[in-house]
This record gives sequence, C-alpha cells and structure tokens, in this order.
Amino acid sequence: MSLSGLTVPPRIAPVALVRHLALPVAIVLVFALFGALQPAMLSEANLVNILKQSALFFFVAAAQLMVLITRGFDLSVGANISLVSVVSSMVMTGLVSTLGAPVAIAAGIATGIGIGGLIGAINGFFVAIVGINAFVVTLATMSVIGGIATTVSGGFPIFNLPEGFGWAFNQARWLILPAPVMLAALVGLGLHFVLSGTVHGRVLYILGDSPQAAHVAGRRVRAHHFFAYVWAGVLAAMAGLLMTAQTGSGEPNLGTSVVLTSVAAAVVGGASLRGGTGTVLAPILGALLITALSVGMNLEQINGALQPVVVGVILVVGAGLDAWRNARQG
Repeated sequence: MSLSGLTVPPRIAPVALVRHLALPVAIVLVFALFGALQPAMLSEANLVNILKQSALFFFVAAAQLMVLITRGFDLSVGANISLVSVVSSMVMTGLVSTLGAPVAIAAGIATGIGIGGLIGAINGFFVAIVGINAFVVTLATMSVIGGIATTVSGGFPIFNLPEGFGWAFNQARWLILPAPVMLAALVGLGLHFVLSGTVHGRVLYILGDSPQAAHVAGRRVRAHHFFAYVWAGVLAAMAGLLMTAQTGSGEPNLGTSVVLTSVAAAVVGGASLRGGTGTVLAPILGALLITALSVGMNLEQINGALQPVVVGVILVVGAGLDAWRNARQG
C-alpha cells in the first residue's frame, strides 16, 4: 500500500507475530532465569558447551523433522545412534594399528553413515513402499537394532578410539566455531535448501498435507517418501558419530534417551504431528531450548528424574500449539 509516495509494509497479524516469537523469547527467558540462579549458566565455557550439546541434538531432531513433515516419525533413531556408535568404534579400533589413524577414522565414519542409511532404507521400504504404519515399522526396527548393538558389543563400551577422532569432531574449532556447531550449521543450510528449494522438499510437504497423494501419483512420490526415512537414518548416524567423538567410546546405550526428546524438540520448534509443516528452524530452536533447560537443571542440581517430566510437558505443549494452529487455519 502507498501513502504520499511511501511504501507501507503489510501488517503482520499479532497472532502470527506472537507465534513466531514465542520460542525465541522462551529460550531467552530460560537463559535469563537460570543465569540469575546460577551465574555459571552464562559463562563463556558453559555457553560453548550448550552450543555443542545443541548441535549434537540438532541432528536427531532434524532426523525427526524429515519424517514428521510426511506425517510420520522414527522411533528407531536412538537405536540407530547406539549401533552406529558401537560398530564405527569397532571398525576404528580394529584398523588403527594396521592402517593408521586417518584411514581408520575415515573407515569408521563411512561405516557409520552407511549403517544409518541402511536403517533408514529399511524403514522407508516398509513405510513408503509396502505401506505399513510408521509406528509399527520403526518400533520393530528400534527393538531389532537395539538388540544388535548390545549383542555385537557384548553390552560393554568400546574404548581406545583414535585420539584424532575425538579431537577433530569434538574439541577442534573449524574456522571460529566448535566442530559440532560448524557441522550442524552446514547440514542445516543443506536441509534448508533441500526442503525449500527442491522438488523433493516440496513433495515431502505435499505428502504431509495429503497422504493420499502417494496413491494418486504412484511410484515417484513413494520414492520421495522412502528417501525421507533414508535422510532420517543418515542424520541420526551423524549424531551417533559426533556423540561417540564426545564420549570417546562406542556406547551400546548411547541413544536410549533421545527418541522422545527429539520428537519434542522438532514439534515445539514448529513441526507438526499432522505433517506438512516445519522448517529447519524447528530442530535448531527446539534443540537449543531443551539443551538449555537440561543444562540449567543440572547446574541447579534438580533431580535428574524430573528432566523426562519436563520433556514430556514440552511435547504436550508443542502438540497443543500444533492443534491450536491447525484449528485456526481450519
């Protein structure tokens, strides 16, 4: 609209403005609250730690985002992380003495990514091609993969990883950012491009809006649906590799607690359980909120048993906001 030669920007509806600013404001309030209670919360070292932890968690939440957009979800991400952690660690420790650390690390990373992609492909085949409910499929693969992770490791951690692995992917700075944060930033940019600038991304959103589209459009749309689960598997594998670099060992239970929190992070960040919505900001903001809450509660020495309660509340709040948004749009 023009007034006396000046262009007046369109008004932003107050409800929409509140909806977009609510989560960033909530994150600021969390930092302010715990910073007032524990000054260490706002120390440089702790802020770097929160960024690193959020970056690791971003990958798991992003994995959920890819399938939530299609009106699905992936219960196997935690078991995926555990299996990748164990097997990639076994590959690295098995090869380092004969082929050297660089080759062993590269082989371990390739193995981990390959395992994640394979798990995603199995999920995608049964969900997108065969047509079995995502809950049933990923619950089954969660059980099977978790059992394999425990079996191949004997239930014990895998130690003696090459020192360069932990340094390069956890302690080092890439340019000015910690390695996990830089990796998360690069992957986030890639996901943003895929979701907003490619046919593949547009089809995923259409699948979430109208699941019947797969039956109408046929094989090509089902292939896009299939690859949503492959990307989820790869992203979870990347989380497993980075978490392994952080812990310094392959852990058969590394991903046990991330399933609910990854869904909560994606949903509270703006993804919808009904499918069809959500951008890369969802796992970024959701991961930051949950990580800040967790670190703040730890600094306050709040009983760790209460943290899953907080995550559950966040999931309910996110689902409630999602239902409210859909009711307004309807």
